[in-house]
Amino acid sequence: MSRKSTEGKEINRDNLEEILNEGAAPSDALSGAESAPTPEDRVAGLEQEVRTLKEQSDRYRDEVLRKAADFENFRKQKERESIMAPVRALENVIRELLPVIDDIQRLLDHAPQSSESSGETKPFIEGVELVKKNLDKWLADKGVKQIESKGLKLDVNFHEAISQIDHPDAEPETIIEEYQTGYLLGERVIRHAKVIVAK
Repeated sequence: MSRKSTEGKEINRDNLEEILNEGAAPSDALSGAESAPTPEDRVAGLEQEVRTLKEQSDRYRDEVLRKAADFENFRKQKERESIMAPVRALENVIRELLPVIDDIQRLLDHAPQSSESSGETKPFIEGVELVKKNLDKWLADKGVKQIESKGLKLDVNFHEAISQIDHPDAEPETIIEEYQTGYLLGERVIRHAKVIVAK
């Protein structure tokens, strides 16, 4: 508003806002006309928003797929572990039992023959034989087998050579003596056979 238009009015608190609004109205109308978006601008803005939302959606989708794959791998791993847990527990028990079986076998190997044993020792030897027989049956029921060694060629998958000696009647790498029996649990080696082989 020009100075002339305000000269006739008394400026006070009540009409100050009215005077200011009268002066600002034309410029506000002009700026409103300039800032109105065109249809092309609106379409471009919406297309940009769609692209942004699609990128965000793709990121979320990839993340969900990764999480689903991670969860599936975790589930399969836990399933395998739950299947293998009893087998591992059995394997550990058998490993701890094998030295006892070795000791029983050594005792029987060094026990006097039945013709040499007196009446007092015979029941003890028979008792040890019975214990050994029951242990062998228990192992067989669990799927445990002894590894064949003597007279065979050395196979590092099943045998561990602890010594080599000259033996005229045997071919090189042939097992001529078994120092410690090896065992399989199913197809899995739980203890390699310790053997002596020919040079």
